[in-house]
Amino acid sequence: MSKIAFITGATSGFGKAFAEKFASNGYDLILNGRREERLEEISSALQKRFNIAILLLPFDVRQQHDVFTSINNIPPEWQQIDVLINNAGLALGRDFFDEAAIEDWNTMIDTNVKGLLYVSKAVVPFMIKRKKGHIINIGSTAAKEVYEKGNVYCASKFAVDALSQAMRIDLLKNRIKVTALHPGAAETEFSLVRFKGNEAAAKKVYEGYKPLSAEDVAEVAYYCTTLPEHVCINDLVLTCTSQANSFYTHKNE
Repeated sequence: MSKIAFITGATSGFGKAFAEKFASNGYDLILNGRREERLEEISSALQKRFNIAILLLPFDVRQQHDVFTSINNIPPEWQQIDVLINNAGLALGRDFFDEAAIEDWNTMIDTNVKGLLYVSKAVVPFMIKRKKGHIINIGSTAAKEVYEKGNVYCASKFAVDALSQAMRIDLLKNRIKVTALHPGAAETEFSLVRFKGNEAAAKKVYEGYKPLSAEDVAEVAYYCTTLPEHVCINDLVLTCTSQANSFYTHKNE
Protein backbone atom coordinates (compact mmCIF):
# COMPACT_ATOMS: atom_id res chain seq x y z
CA MET A 1 0.00 0.00 0.00
CA SER A 2 1.14 3.58 -0.63
CA LYS A 3 2.32 5.77 2.21
CA ILE A 4 -0.43 7.62 4.06
CA ALA A 5 -0.50 11.29 5.09
CA PHE A 6 -3.15 12.58 7.51
CA ILE A 7 -3.76 16.33 7.10
CA THR A 8 -5.99 18.44 9.31
CA GLY A 9 -7.55 21.68 8.08
CA ALA A 10 -7.32 20.43 4.50
CA THR A 11 -10.11 22.49 2.96
CA SER A 12 -8.02 25.55 2.03
CA GLY A 13 -4.68 27.33 2.35
CA PHE A 14 -1.76 25.31 3.65
CA GLY A 15 -3.88 22.21 4.18
CA LYS A 16 -5.09 22.07 0.59
CA ALA A 17 -1.53 22.67 -0.67
CA PHE A 18 -0.20 19.89 1.57
CA ALA A 19 -2.83 17.54 0.16
CA GLU A 20 -1.86 18.38 -3.42
CA LYS A 21 1.87 18.05 -2.76
CA PHE A 22 1.69 14.70 -1.01
CA ALA A 23 -0.86 13.35 -3.51
CA SER A 24 1.42 14.35 -6.39
CA ASN A 25 4.12 12.20 -4.79
CA GLY A 26 1.94 9.11 -4.54
CA TYR A 27 0.68 9.37 -0.98
CA ASP A 28 -2.80 8.19 -0.10
CA LEU A 29 -4.52 10.80 2.06
CA ILE A 30 -6.68 11.11 5.13
CA LEU A 31 -8.18 14.57 4.90
CA ASN A 32 -9.86 16.41 7.75
CA GLY A 33 -11.81 19.66 7.77
CA ARG A 34 -15.07 21.15 8.97
CA ARG A 35 -16.47 21.90 5.50
CA GLU A 36 -17.53 18.48 4.25
CA GLU A 37 -18.61 19.64 0.79
CA ARG A 38 -15.26 21.35 0.29
CA LEU A 39 -13.44 18.19 1.38
CA GLU A 40 -15.41 16.16 -1.13
CA GLU A 41 -14.56 18.61 -3.94
CA ILE A 42 -10.85 18.49 -3.14
CA SER A 43 -10.91 14.72 -2.78
CA SER A 44 -12.60 14.22 -6.13
CA ALA A 45 -10.13 16.50 -7.90
CA LEU A 46 -7.06 14.87 -6.35
CA GLN A 47 -8.26 11.34 -7.07
CA LYS A 48 -8.78 12.20 -10.72
CA ARG A 49 -5.41 13.95 -11.07
CA PHE A 50 -3.23 11.52 -9.13
CA ASN A 51 -5.13 8.22 -8.96
CA ILE A 52 -4.74 7.91 -5.20
CA ALA A 53 -7.03 6.72 -2.40
CA ILE A 54 -8.53 9.26 0.00
CA LEU A 55 -10.38 8.84 3.30
CA LEU A 56 -12.39 11.84 4.49
CA LEU A 57 -12.81 12.64 8.19
CA PRO A 58 -15.06 15.73 8.39
CA PHE A 59 -14.87 16.79 12.03
CA ASP A 60 -13.99 19.92 14.00
CA VAL A 61 -10.66 19.42 15.81
CA ARG A 62 -12.06 21.42 18.74
CA GLN A 63 -14.58 18.68 19.50
CA GLN A 64 -12.76 16.08 21.58
CA HIS A 65 -15.44 13.38 21.28
CA ASP A 66 -15.70 13.74 17.52
CA VAL A 67 -11.92 13.63 17.08
CA PHE A 68 -11.46 10.40 19.02
CA THR A 69 -14.58 8.73 17.66
CA SER A 70 -13.56 9.44 14.06
CA ILE A 71 -9.91 8.46 14.40
CA ASN A 72 -10.51 5.41 16.58
CA ASN A 73 -12.86 4.07 13.89
CA ILE A 74 -10.43 4.43 10.99
CA PRO A 75 -10.38 1.11 9.07
CA PRO A 76 -7.29 -1.01 9.84
CA GLU A 77 -5.80 -0.51 6.38
CA TRP A 78 -5.83 3.26 6.96
CA GLN A 79 -4.17 3.11 10.37
CA GLN A 80 -0.68 2.79 8.85
CA ILE A 81 -0.21 6.57 9.00
CA ASP A 82 3.26 7.66 7.94
CA VAL A 83 2.85 11.43 8.24
CA LEU A 84 0.50 13.50 10.41
CA ILE A 85 0.34 17.21 9.59
CA ASN A 86 -1.34 19.19 12.36
CA ASN A 87 -2.31 22.13 10.20
CA ALA A 88 -5.76 23.17 11.48
CA GLY A 89 -5.37 26.58 13.07
CA LEU A 90 -6.30 30.24 12.83
CA ALA A 91 -5.89 33.76 14.16
CA LEU A 92 -8.95 35.74 15.18
CA GLY A 93 -8.72 39.49 15.73
CA ARG A 94 -5.72 41.79 15.98
CA ASP A 95 -6.52 43.64 19.20
CA PHE A 96 -4.82 45.03 22.27
CA PHE A 97 -5.02 42.56 25.17
CA ASP A 98 -7.51 44.67 27.11
CA GLU A 99 -9.75 45.11 24.05
CA ALA A 100 -9.73 41.56 22.69
CA ALA A 101 -12.78 39.30 22.68
CA ILE A 102 -12.61 36.29 24.98
CA GLU A 103 -14.57 34.21 22.46
CA ASP A 104 -11.74 34.82 19.97
CA TRP A 105 -9.22 33.66 22.56
CA ASN A 106 -11.22 30.50 23.23
CA THR A 107 -11.50 29.67 19.54
CA MET A 108 -7.76 30.07 18.96
CA ILE A 109 -6.77 28.04 22.02
CA ASP A 110 -9.33 25.32 21.30
CA THR A 111 -8.19 25.01 17.68
CA ASN A 112 -4.48 25.77 17.69
CA VAL A 113 -3.58 24.00 20.93
CA LYS A 114 -6.28 21.61 22.09
CA GLY A 115 -7.18 20.50 18.57
CA LEU A 116 -3.54 19.64 17.87
CA LEU A 117 -3.39 17.71 21.14
CA TYR A 118 -6.57 15.74 20.50
CA VAL A 119 -5.59 14.68 16.98
CA SER A 120 -2.03 13.81 17.97
CA LYS A 121 -3.17 11.82 21.01
CA ALA A 122 -5.55 9.80 18.83
CA VAL A 123 -3.07 9.14 15.99
CA VAL A 124 0.13 8.48 17.97
CA PRO A 125 -0.89 4.94 19.10
CA PHE A 126 -0.93 3.86 15.44
CA MET A 127 2.62 5.16 15.03
CA ILE A 128 3.84 3.64 18.29
CA LYS A 129 2.56 0.24 17.19
CA ARG A 130 4.74 0.48 14.07
CA LYS A 131 7.68 2.20 15.80
CA LYS A 132 7.73 4.81 13.06
CA GLY A 133 5.97 7.94 11.88
CA HIS A 134 6.48 11.65 11.32
CA ILE A 135 4.44 14.41 12.96
CA ILE A 136 4.64 17.90 11.45
CA ASN A 137 3.13 20.64 13.59
CA ILE A 138 2.43 23.92 11.81
CA GLY A 139 3.47 26.79 14.02
CA SER A 140 4.32 30.34 12.98
CA THR A 141 6.99 33.00 13.29
CA ALA A 142 4.56 34.16 16.00
CA ALA A 143 5.87 31.17 17.99
CA LYS A 144 9.26 32.87 18.16
CA GLU A 145 8.49 36.54 18.94
CA VAL A 146 5.44 38.17 20.49
CA TYR A 147 4.22 41.24 18.62
CA GLU A 148 1.77 44.00 19.46
CA LYS A 149 -1.87 42.87 19.35
CA GLY A 150 -0.75 39.27 18.85
CA ASN A 151 -1.21 38.22 22.50
CA VAL A 152 -3.23 34.96 22.52
CA TYR A 153 -2.48 34.00 18.93
CA CYS A 154 1.23 34.24 19.72
CA ALA A 155 0.68 32.33 22.97
CA SER A 156 -1.09 29.53 21.10
CA LYS A 157 1.79 29.20 18.64
CA PHE A 158 4.36 29.33 21.45
CA ALA A 159 2.39 26.38 22.84
CA VAL A 160 2.68 24.56 19.51
CA ASP A 161 6.45 25.10 19.65
CA ALA A 162 6.68 23.83 23.24
CA LEU A 163 4.44 20.84 22.55
CA SER A 164 6.51 19.93 19.51
CA GLN A 165 9.61 19.85 21.71
CA ALA A 166 7.79 17.80 24.34
CA MET A 167 6.42 15.32 21.81
CA ARG A 168 9.86 14.91 20.27
CA ILE A 169 11.34 14.05 23.69
CA ASP A 170 8.54 11.77 24.87
CA LEU A 171 8.21 9.88 21.58
CA LEU A 172 11.94 9.49 21.04
CA LYS A 173 11.87 5.89 22.29
CA ASN A 174 9.30 5.07 19.60
CA ARG A 175 11.41 6.45 16.74
CA ILE A 176 8.72 8.99 15.82
CA LYS A 177 9.97 12.15 14.15
CA VAL A 178 8.49 15.49 15.20
CA THR A 179 9.03 18.61 13.10
CA ALA A 180 7.79 22.09 14.01
CA LEU A 181 7.42 24.17 10.84
CA HIS A 182 7.03 27.90 11.43
CA PRO A 183 5.96 29.91 8.36
CA GLY A 184 6.05 33.68 8.19
CA ALA A 185 3.65 35.81 6.15
CA ALA A 186 1.87 33.68 3.57
CA GLU A 187 -0.94 34.85 1.33
CA THR A 188 -3.85 32.50 2.09
CA GLU A 189 -7.23 32.97 3.79
CA PHE A 190 -5.34 33.51 7.06
CA SER A 191 -5.61 37.31 7.19
CA LEU A 192 -9.16 37.31 5.85
CA VAL A 193 -10.16 35.06 8.76
CA ARG A 194 -8.12 37.10 11.24
CA PHE A 195 -9.82 40.33 10.15
CA LYS A 196 -13.21 38.61 10.07
CA GLY A 197 -13.94 39.09 6.39
CA ASN A 198 -12.49 42.59 6.00
CA GLU A 199 -10.90 42.16 2.57
CA ALA A 200 -9.20 45.57 2.55
CA ALA A 201 -7.46 44.93 5.87
CA ALA A 202 -6.46 41.43 4.77
CA LYS A 203 -5.05 42.62 1.45
CA LYS A 204 -3.02 45.37 3.12
CA VAL A 205 -0.99 42.77 5.05
CA TYR A 206 0.60 41.55 1.81
CA GLU A 207 1.11 44.86 -0.01
CA GLY A 208 4.59 45.95 -1.10
CA TYR A 209 6.38 42.61 -1.07
CA LYS A 210 6.04 39.01 -2.26
CA PRO A 211 4.88 36.80 0.62
CA LEU A 212 5.08 33.04 0.83
CA SER A 213 2.43 30.98 -0.92
CA ALA A 214 0.75 27.89 0.47
CA GLU A 215 2.63 25.91 -2.17
CA ASP A 216 5.97 27.21 -0.85
CA VAL A 217 5.16 25.90 2.61
CA ALA A 218 3.97 22.58 1.20
CA GLU A 219 7.26 22.14 -0.67
CA VAL A 220 9.20 22.56 2.57
CA ALA A 221 6.89 20.29 4.57
CA TYR A 222 7.23 17.55 1.98
CA TYR A 223 11.00 17.95 1.87
CA CYS A 224 11.15 17.30 5.62
CA THR A 225 9.60 13.87 4.99
CA THR A 226 12.09 12.86 2.30
CA LEU A 227 15.17 12.69 4.51
CA PRO A 228 16.79 9.41 5.60
CA GLU A 229 15.25 7.45 8.49
CA HIS A 230 17.93 8.67 10.92
CA VAL A 231 17.53 12.37 10.03
CA CYS A 232 14.87 14.69 11.45
CA ILE A 233 14.46 18.44 11.00
CA ASN A 234 13.30 19.38 14.48
CA ASP A 235 12.52 23.07 14.08
CA LEU A 236 12.34 25.15 10.92
CA VAL A 237 11.42 28.82 10.44
CA LEU A 238 10.38 29.72 6.90
CA THR A 239 9.86 33.26 5.60
CA CYS A 240 9.84 35.06 2.29
CA THR A 241 13.02 36.94 1.36
CA SER A 242 11.42 40.26 2.36
CA GLN A 243 10.73 39.13 5.92
CA ALA A 244 13.33 38.64 8.65
CA ASN A 245 10.98 37.67 11.49
CA SER A 246 7.67 38.72 13.05
CA PHE A 247 8.85 42.33 13.39
CA TYR A 248 10.80 43.15 10.26
CA THR A 249 9.39 43.11 6.73
CA HIS A 250 10.84 45.20 3.91
CA LYS A 251 8.09 46.68 1.77
CA ASN A 252 8.62 48.59 -1.45
CA GLU A 253 7.81 52.27 -1.09
